[in-house]
Amino acid sequence: MNEALRLDTLAFLALYLCIAAAIVFLRLLPIDMSGNGLPWPDILLCLTMAWLLRRPAHLPAPVIGLVFLVEDLVTLRPPGLWALLVLAGSEFLRRRQSVVREINLALEWAMVAGVMIAMTLANRLVLAIVMAPQAPLDLSLLKLAFTVAIYPVVVLVLHFVLRVRKPATGEVDELGRKL
Repeated sequence: MNEALRLDTLAFLALYLCIAAAIVFLRLLPIDMSGNGLPWPDILLCLTMAWLLRRPAHLPAPVIGLVFLVEDLVTLRPPGLWALLVLAGSEFLRRRQSVVREINLALEWAMVAGVMIAMTLANRLVLAIVMAPQAPLDLSLLKLAFTVAIYPVVVLVLHFVLRVRKPATGEVDELGRKL
């Protein structure tokens, strides 16, 4: 039984890594799919936060840090800054996973939006302190708004398509601990 649960966790981890690789690959394509100059939402961030709040055992912290570090390197952002902020935000949410199980989607959405806003502001603050070039404020805020707006859609896709759901009452993990 333990082996089956660990295999399930590894399968979901592999699925997350494949989806993350596909998202990063699509960002590399030299195609402007927006057409009107509007920024795309950060789907990888939404996916990570939503998945983490549903099944935290599927996404260990080193995997999250590594995925976002690779994304930083590939998209030519300052290496490690966004990865560190995402890791801090995801660990903040991981500690509140038991609370999120009890609340509805609207409150979860508000909590995740607050974390995303804090991460974006911290990113802009650090980049301003070191005088690194950054996107204009209006574009950053627009991207943040689109990212927050797309979060419920990502949650619905996780729930209905990928079957990543919040733990049921009384469900246990692979070590027999209550989720």
